[in-house]
Amino acid sequence: MEKKVKMILFMLLGNAILALGTAIFVVPNGLISGGVTGVALILQHFFGISVDIGVYVADVVLFILGALVMGKAFAATIIFSTVVYPTFFALFGKIPFLMNLTDDKLMAAIYAGLLMGAGIGLVIKVGGSTGGMDIPPIILNKLFGLSIPVMIYVGDTALLLIQALYSSTEQVLYGILVVLLTSIVMDKILIMGQKQTQVMVVSPKYEEINQMIHQKIDRGSTLIHAMTGLKKTEQPVVMTVISNRQLSVLNDLILQIDPQAFVVASEINEVKGRGFTLSKQAIKDVK
Repeated sequence: MEKKVKMILFMLLGNAILALGTAIFVVPNGLISGGVTGVALILQHFFGISVDIGVYVADVVLFILGALVMGKAFAATIIFSTVVYPTFFALFGKIPFLMNLTDDKLMAAIYAGLLMGAGIGLVIKVGGSTGGMDIPPIILNKLFGLSIPVMIYVGDTALLLIQALYSSTEQVLYGILVVLLTSIVMDKILIMGQKQTQVMVVSPKYEEINQMIHQKIDRGSTLIHAMTGLKKTEQPVVMTVISNRQLSVLNDLILQIDPQAFVVASEINEVKGRGFTLSKQAIKDVK
């Protein structure tokens, strides 16, 4: 139940942020855009359909595609966003003090990209969909393992190329900026909170270091069979994954045990398993 509430709140917030970026920065400043808004802008230009209606039409078509491939649970998130996003979009577009925040197109493009990337990222992070052009990339990710941010960038670029047929060079340049910022921010949101640090320690005092990691850092470890390159001495390498804030503490403790220890630390984007995505007690019960 708690997970569902969190998902709904994140999707609500994400759609609100996405709608805010498009309604007060993209549309008022005549910027071209990717995503479902880009589709709506194309429909408006060629068929005279209002952006609001164009968003609904595009959402319905993409909903059918997502429901057929991803199943009922995913379809439910699309329905949620299909209702919520256009509602927020129409609401923000009618609030007087939000309608003329800036006439500077560069400023508008920057804020549009930041808000749209954050909004889409929040929704996708909890396994949902904005009901827009993130649906094809999510499907491609499921079927072929392709990167969602990269595929969204490719799709948005295609939409920009279509809009470039009737837009000025300046509009195209601003549109590229919006798409780039959207992709970058979304990527950062998707990996936010998942980054950890992997530490590998080469030391003849590996047993003491290994025990210290368990007792004082409260993390698991793995002993990897290795051989030193110069003296060809066989000894295990201690490998552990810790939170970023624990790195300084661990480094000090290692140096107290062995000032000559060779320590390598690298940032990793995702960790699954004991102590991270699985509780420690659950693992003990299994054992």
